[in-house]
Amino acid sequence: MSAVRYPIAPNAETALSAPLGRAARASEAGLIAGAAVVFATEAVGPAFASREAALDAYAGRIDDERPDASASIQPDDRYCELRELAATPPRRPGAAAKPMRPVYRGGRRWPAPLPTPQTIWRLSVSYWRLQPANAEPLVAPPGADLAGEGPGVRRPAAAGMDAKALSARLSEPLRPVKPQQPLDIGLFEVRPPEAPHILMPDE
Repeated sequence: MSAVRYPIAPNAETALSAPLGRAARASEAGLIAGAAVVFATEAVGPAFASREAALDAYAGRIDDERPDASASIQPDDRYCELRELAATPPRRPGAAAKPMRPVYRGGRRWPAPLPTPQTIWRLSVSYWRLQPANAEPLVAPPGADLAGEGPGVRRPAAAGMDAKALSARLSEPLRPVKPQQPLDIGLFEVRPPEAPHILMPDE
């Protein structure tokens, strides 16, 4: 299975319309751009009231499973995704929700639950974002020898990281640096000193 080749651009709009190039790894993206890059995922374009309307607007960029407009995107082009978001802005951080008070009316103790909030659909683009020259790099420079280097490798947070850079770091998907190795010995097994090539149960 081929890896996703993410666009390289200074912002999400440019990544969608006119990227500098595309790369699967941070080192390759840095060589193409000639600058430090960071993996980012951002929403672009207008909001749509339904998923069907968003699929029609972005035909050819997203998998469409509808029978009348079936489309499948190549594996290395899967850097776009439709996301369902709340139409109303979220509560401010730290703001407490109002507690519900019992009403004791009409045989009900608690009031009717709030209606389901309306949602919208927006296109989300994952790309390699160019960093300013004076910014602290969030990924290793081009040519760095890191096993499993890519958008899923989480680097240590840099000192003095601003809110925008920290938000971009937290939005990166978590993936292991390398596959977990299988255990060569069980919890209740032991290798006898006289025959270390065999395993014996130890109760």
